Amino acid sequence: MSNQQNLSASRPLSVEKIGGTSMSAYEAVRDNIILYPEFLYNRVFVVSAYAGVTNLLLEHKKTGEPGVYGLFARGDDMHAWQMSLETLRAELLKINAELFSDGEQLKHANAFIDERITDTREVLINLHEICSHGHFELREHLLTVRELLASIGEAHSAYNLASLLQNHGVNSQFVDLSGWDIKEKMPLDEHILSAFADIDFSTTLPIVTGYAHCSENLISTFDRGYSEMTFSRIAVMLKASEAVIHKEFHLSSADPRLVGESNAVPIGKTSYDIADQLANLGMEAIHPRAGKGLRQAEIPLRIMNTFEPDHHGTLITADYKSVEPKVEIIAGMEGLIAVEIFDQEMVNLQSEYETQILKVTKRNVCQVVSKDFNANTITLYINGSLKKISKATAQFEELFPSAQITTSKLSMVSAMGSNMRVKGLLAQAIQSLADQGINIEAMHQNTRQVEMQIFVDADQYAIAVKALHQRLIEVHNHGNAIAKH
Repeated sequence: MSNQQNLSASRPLSVEKIGGTSMSAYEAVRDNIILYPEFLYNRVFVVSAYAGVTNLLLEHKKTGEPGVYGLFARGDDMHAWQMSLETLRAELLKINAELFSDGEQLKHANAFIDERITDTREVLINLHEICSHGHFELREHLLTVRELLASIGEAHSAYNLASLLQNHGVNSQFVDLSGWDIKEKMPLDEHILSAFADIDFSTTLPIVTGYAHCSENLISTFDRGYSEMTFSRIAVMLKASEAVIHKEFHLSSADPRLVGESNAVPIGKTSYDIADQLANLGMEAIHPRAGKGLRQAEIPLRIMNTFEPDHHGTLITADYKSVEPKVEIIAGMEGLIAVEIFDQEMVNLQSEYETQILKVTKRNVCQVVSKDFNANTITLYINGSLKKISKATAQFEELFPSAQITTSKLSMVSAMGSNMRVKGLLAQAIQSLADQGINIEAMHQNTRQVEMQIFVDADQYAIAVKALHQRLIEVHNHGNAIAKH
């Protein structure tokens, strides 16, 4: 056994996830993650599809432009989705050509993904023909179609990475959880244990698909966040000592695009509690349900920057609480709608009103980011489309005919920290915004002292983030991490 293998055999198991943007930078993944620093094994890598591939498979994450799935789901144009599938095929073969310099390896990689796409095309054609008969409804099969298509992206990237690493003496093994050849669905945990049953982690490096075919139908609950749940359950079932997510950026004190790259500081340490607060704002370190499994299993999560391997990253644990009270993150959310429901008949009936109100927001798929109330008013701060919010507002008017309902556009800026019991913190925050001429429309801070939410005019978000970051974080000159370890 080599010295490297001795080191690997003696270290505990870590389960690591590589994001799509990082996956598209193969040399950085190879040099900064796989071969860094001196051990190869006792690690499991769960990989996402290459950047942009899932947009082509499903729909564009930001614009909503339909991919293969979106076009197929319309059910009225066979040519459109088939053309989209061929566009996808060309893109994946182009990625292969850029990655593989060895002609024989390229041939095998192309054959692998060609077979998947061709088989998928035949399945979708047959399904479309079956659903053209009155006894079969296409919409009843769309979730399965979405899963089938989503799995192609991760199978492509995982197969490629496993194959490429073998060129560098790595005993890598492609582990396909996509269920391509499985006849029956298994529960996710059972599927994981079966897939890893015969792997010796001290001598083999598994490269695993981020999509896992299972009876829980991950995509129905997590949609495009399924890879984090796969990653989390693998870590739990294999009893990993640590879970690691490799991203193209650090988990930082604020968005570097708003406060400047030289001013944003890696957090270094924080808690799963703070990770939940970030997820509520759409800035996930990890999906809350995936984080829950790690937290319950007492597995710490480390967020690493793929392009800065020497930095220790940010360690997230269940029990972390900063010894010195401080603000760790300035984050927030733009484009919120505040829906204010004022009704003098609400006095002493807030809970009854709230129950009915939340039923309406759930029915209309409106994300309530925050809410507040007093004796006769409940205000909801909603993240959602104007169409959905308008529909919900109309239903509020029907439910509460005596109420006055008003809406306004706001942004929310949030200061977070595992321990924010800082004397005068509220005064500092208010003063920093006042110095920039920003009026505070509303604010919240509860007794747990882990988050302060401030609502400002919709167009003042960037200025507010920068002002709070300067006053509450930058003045402390934290160096290369707020909490070093």
